[in-house]
Amino acid sequence: MSPTASRPTSAPSRNSPGGLLPDATPSGRLPGAAAGLAASLRTQLGRAAPALLAYAAVRLVGLLVLALWAHAQHHGVRPILATQWDANWYLGIARHGYAHRLGTAHDANNLAFFPLYPFLVRAVAALTPGTAATAGLLITVAASFLAAWGVFAVGHRLHGRRAAVLLTVLWAALPVGLVQWMGYTESLFTAFAAWSLYAVLSERWLWAGWLAALSGLTRPTGIAVAAAVTVTALLALRHRFSSRALVAAAVAPAGWLAYVGWVGLRLGRWDGYFAVQRLWHNEWDGGAETLRRMREVLVTDSTPELFLVMVTVTLAACTALYVLCVWDRQPLPLLLFTGVLLLIVLGSGGVYFPRARFLLPGFPLLLPVALYLSRASRRFLTLALGTAVLGGAYCGAYMVLVWPSAP
Repeated sequence: MSPTASRPTSAPSRNSPGGLLPDATPSGRLPGAAAGLAASLRTQLGRAAPALLAYAAVRLVGLLVLALWAHAQHHGVRPILATQWDANWYLGIARHGYAHRLGTAHDANNLAFFPLYPFLVRAVAALTPGTAATAGLLITVAASFLAAWGVFAVGHRLHGRRAAVLLTVLWAALPVGLVQWMGYTESLFTAFAAWSLYAVLSERWLWAGWLAALSGLTRPTGIAVAAAVTVTALLALRHRFSSRALVAAAVAPAGWLAYVGWVGLRLGRWDGYFAVQRLWHNEWDGGAETLRRMREVLVTDSTPELFLVMVTVTLAACTALYVLCVWDRQPLPLLLFTGVLLLIVLGSGGVYFPRARFLLPGFPLLLPVALYLSRASRRFLTLALGTAVLGGAYCGAYMVLVWPSAP
């Protein structure tokens, strides 16, 4: 199997416009003038429009359920989305910067949070009349649509428009999908990851490398995107030398390495970032803690918390879906990305309850479900998607209104 192999019966040709990223000519220049690029983008946006409209509809249903439930409990929606839990950490970094040392001060552990999102929040807040919290929401919502477009682009390249739209809807309707419109980094990270993977599949190596580097500045799991790009690029060199593939392989992990290295320099110790993670009780244990908590939720606890049941079911389902992805011989970049992502999330000995959120960017895991639904009857499809959308809306509202801790 070629590192970037895809299904030949449904994938667009190499020279057809497959997504947001422009092709490069042999001379290295972008094709055509600005008008041509704008026309190409309009064409691609028109192709993705049904998926983006469906994405907006799913997320608006989730927002409506949250608003009605929050109103019944006399809660405001904006504080829930913009200023609580991890969003508050990012706002603190945007306003005051990072801590200079390890310790127990209120901000001493904020070096665990990667810098690109709070940097963007600070920049947008400085250029707009709104608050930093408003800027964070604007960035997140805008990034969520770019992410949905990228999810569609990958699905369309591999399996055509119908499966791609369904893949986008399924990603929007995940039980933790509400996080996509919160002041968190999942939407921004998924946008970088999806377009980087699309760039690898279409052999746009420089785009793939730089987008992977940006993902590595956004979340710790950016190393999963880097692994997908670097390994695929190096394997591609066995068949044909390409200086761009070589550059992509080198650039892809640069963002993650740069931040981890900077934390080490800031703290004056080579393992500075990992020392910060230990303060958050995030250490690799090969999955022992994950298995213990799953067994506790499913077997030991007679009355398990609903949110923890959802997290546990999500972890088990994602593991099973990865096996199906391997069986279905997904392209290597997708398998590498989701495989490393699962390895990080399941192998961590840290806190258990955010694990479902950590897997939210792993949209390729949903491809087997999207393909199955694309062949299903209209009645079954309507029932399945309706259940997913309403169930996801309920879980999202429950996650932030009933569950007492962070999502």
